Amino acid sequence: MQTHNAQQAVRHPSMNDNSSTLPGSKRSRLWTIALLALTWMLLVAQPVMAEERLSIEPINVNEASVELLAELPGIGPGKAQAIVEDRQANGPFTTVEDLTRVKGIGDATVARLKDEISLR
Repeated sequence: MQTHNAQQAVRHPSMNDNSSTLPGSKRSRLWTIALLALTWMLLVAQPVMAEERLSIEPINVNEASVELLAELPGIGPGKAQAIVEDRQANGPFTTVEDLTRVKGIGDATVARLKDEISLR
């Protein structure tokens, strides 16, 4: 009959045959941290990459509706309506600066809108 010492029968989880590897719980924590870091990097990088590909077409002030013109920064529904009325009364805008003939639109507004509008 063979007797075992109680200390010999119980092995510590980190005492496996391959002593060069990390214990299971530490290994799984490292994998979890690595996966979380990778996921975080992908989530942060995705909007940045999408922004670089994003290209917004300028709004043609000679054809746009009141609703579309109202989306321009500094142009609300009232100024948008005034743009359409001016366009109908005086014909199409030939330069961006022509927008200053609309009441409530000055040089500062025109400068802010230059990249967001077109006249084509």
